[in-house]
Amino acid sequence: MSNFIVKSQKQYQELYKASKENPEKFWEDFAEQEFIWYKKWDKVLDYSLSPNPDELDIRWFEGAQLNITENCIDRHLATKGEQTAIIFEANDPNEKPLHITYNELAKNVNKTANMLKANGAKKGDRICLYMPMTPELAYAVLACARIGSVHSVVFAGFSAKSLSDRIMDAKCNVLITADGGYRGSKITPLKEIADEALMSCDCVDKVIVLNRTNSKIAMEYGRDVWWQDEFAKASDICPAEVMDAEDMLFILYTSGSTGKPKGMVHTCGGYMVYANYSFRNVFQYEDGDIYWCTADIGWITGHSYILYGPLSAGATTVMFEGVPSYPDMGRFWEIVAKHKVNIFYTAPTAIRSLAMCDIDMVIKHDLSSLKTLGTVGEPINLEAWEWYDQHIGKSNCPIVDTWWQTETGGIMISSLAGVTKDIPTYATLPLPGIQPCLMDESSHEITQADAEGRLCIKHPWPSMARTIYGDHQRYADTYFSSFTGMYFTGDGAKRDAKGNYRITGRVDDIVIVSGHNLGTAEIENVINEHPNVAESAVVGYPHAVKGNSIYAFITLRGNSLEESVAREIKELVAKTLGPICKPEKIQITTGLPKTRSGKIMRRILRKVAAGEFENLGDVSTLLNPECVEDVIKGRV
Repeated sequence: MSNFIVKSQKQYQELYKASKENPEKFWEDFAEQEFIWYKKWDKVLDYSLSPNPDELDIRWFEGAQLNITENCIDRHLATKGEQTAIIFEANDPNEKPLHITYNELAKNVNKTANMLKANGAKKGDRICLYMPMTPELAYAVLACARIGSVHSVVFAGFSAKSLSDRIMDAKCNVLITADGGYRGSKITPLKEIADEALMSCDCVDKVIVLNRTNSKIAMEYGRDVWWQDEFAKASDICPAEVMDAEDMLFILYTSGSTGKPKGMVHTCGGYMVYANYSFRNVFQYEDGDIYWCTADIGWITGHSYILYGPLSAGATTVMFEGVPSYPDMGRFWEIVAKHKVNIFYTAPTAIRSLAMCDIDMVIKHDLSSLKTLGTVGEPINLEAWEWYDQHIGKSNCPIVDTWWQTETGGIMISSLAGVTKDIPTYATLPLPGIQPCLMDESSHEITQADAEGRLCIKHPWPSMARTIYGDHQRYADTYFSSFTGMYFTGDGAKRDAKGNYRITGRVDDIVIVSGHNLGTAEIENVINEHPNVAESAVVGYPHAVKGNSIYAFITLRGNSLEESVAREIKELVAKTLGPICKPEKIQITTGLPKTRSGKIMRRILRKVAAGEFENLGDVSTLLNPECVEDVIKGRV
């Protein structure tokens, strides 16, 4: 596959040109290189990006047959059987890490697959995984794929209602959970939450329970079984199910603008190809590297860049059960030093949080093994980028600022580590095979290089979601109705004269003030430059004179004086961006509501700023649900 792994600016330009001129040949040539296919495709791509749901259809490698687990596990056994596939780092730093080889991974996945089959799971079934970040979660994900069941991973921290909604939407017949999950100094009572969720579910026939915390739980006779007991009985030989390239691989729920989650459907063949391709190109992974993505497998980042991407590339990937603040704020850096991590991929919100702490938490750990840093989840602001670069990368590591979505399945726009140029706060260039464009409000493409508009993708790519489970109409309305024949990302972006993209935030985060379109992300970047600001979120709210005005929610560092900081921020924004961008209201907060993946929930903040406290959605799914009430109480 070396021909497709970019190693120079010149090669990037050549590959990008080739991929644009003949995208089908580009992806066919890559897919033929190394993967195991039982049967080759009849057609590389067949698609219609029509806004009509009856016509909207995307099919990659149609007619091909494969099993993704053979490409993530079996094909490595002959040459990498004794190489570590997964390093498991437990929540408790005193618990011995596990180094799971590819041979061990193969046996454990096969045993888990046979355990699932013995408990009624079969090809096409939807299986819900509500588990802590332990190796068993990885085994369960891969075991579902092994037998052709569709996995739906729900983050182990969501409420009973959120879990119930997702189980019922996908009509899951098997739930895999645990007695509890460690999260810092706390234990999340997963089985208790699952039991509450199942009171309103009539589709689950079997519950498999992992004993992780030795918590006292109730087990329902005939429905509930212990993982350890069932696993012990299972054979470690399980032939992989033959899957069509367009068969469902997984459903993953993401928040919608209405608050109702969307079950994004990803399929086997195209997703596998793109997860491997993007992982190897963006991170420039080389044999022997230790790679760590700090995300949870409950998110698309964990699917694509903890499991499927790295394992399909024969990499060593780290799984971390805990949180960056336990037992202290140096935990990330202690793990990097312990395992000599080479590639580190995390969220800007984690970086900002860690940057607020005593720098001794960083410098006491040896980070010299690091060669590549990455960010994911939202655009990284300049101050956080500079701290990450200086203190973690020692100004010697490229930083890949990756833009992508649950819907895209893989990284779309990013620098390629050490090969193409990284630019602070810019996602930079699209990967070869990805064709972004900017559209104006009149649905015309903006062709000049230096421009700003709505970010769309002009041509299908292999890992794009195929539908919203059970609601193809919503899929068409959300992604293909705004701009004819294109995928609309929902994001705005700027493009510089050299074609580098900078994500400006969700288009619904554009505020029109007195006729001026103001990007809230740009205002946030300026606010975050203030030395006393730890984090900010800017939204629009109704204004009697201006139509809309700017409302800034700000978290401060230490014991900063709120009144003086608010005044200085207004002056800073006015001076940098102009008086029209100056926040009308500034609310100092103890924290901002965030998703578990670290994205600030601006939808909630917009409602608070407007004084609309009803229909905030299920806040229990947030990382910090308790801060919502504080934000409401502090409204100015």
